[in-house]
Amino acid sequence: MKLSFLSLASGSSGNCYYLGTSEFGVLIDAGIGIRTIKKVLKDRDIDFSRIVAILITHDHADHIKTVGYLGEKLCIPVYSTEGVHKGIDKSRYVEETLIRSRKIIEKEVPFMIRDFRITAFEVPHDSTDSVGYHIEYGEHKFTFATDVGHITETVSKYMCKATELIIEANYDEEMLRFGTYPAFLKERVASPTGHLSNREAAEFLATHYDPKLKHIWLCHLSRDNNHPELAYKTIDIRLFEEGIRVGKDVLLTALKRTTPSELFDFE
Repeated sequence: MKLSFLSLASGSSGNCYYLGTSEFGVLIDAGIGIRTIKKVLKDRDIDFSRIVAILITHDHADHIKTVGYLGEKLCIPVYSTEGVHKGIDKSRYVEETLIRSRKIIEKEVPFMIRDFRITAFEVPHDSTDSVGYHIEYGEHKFTFATDVGHITETVSKYMCKATELIIEANYDEEMLRFGTYPAFLKERVASPTGHLSNREAAEFLATHYDPKLKHIWLCHLSRDNNHPELAYKTIDIRLFEEGIRVGKDVLLTALKRTTPSELFDFE
């Protein structure tokens, strides 16, 4: 069956992604309102009833805003580690406690949701716990790596497996350095448990590129310290320095913060 990917929102105001087939799909994170989720899916001719699971990366508000409603009101299973679930339980941003919908997974222990083989892996971030997801379907291997303080061996391992990669490019280092954030927040963003910069993402992609990688999406761009054109240009230039041509060797898309992406279809 055809596989489709969609970013509903990607940034500090909210994060939510869809990956699915003509029969079923999953959401990765649920940091935007339920009406927005339903409207974006409907506009892309995706029946909301296809959603069979929610995968949560971590317990920050911009990733879990709607998870209680989806899980307990709509009875959609919510998958994440025990640590992430404990963080969700304590969050003031989630009104409904996840009980019936709670599904506990373990890092680097694969599990199945319909025809998706999913592996959660540890990601360094200043949340209660944090994971990325590696989702295999046929020849496709999607890796979601958002809110990455720095690229560890584990994160690298799963990103290097990807045929389709969603990687954080949160901030431009110069914009952060000379921007309006207070010093403590600048330090938090740039710390090993904060976020990944455009330069760091570009360096990793340029030095770990493999021809099996077909598409890269840059996710979780900062509102104040980045913009899509700058993130795209930074990665494009660094790849070109290694002889990797965007548009020919690999496709590159910078996802917008609050504007849904087009629907990307794969055979």
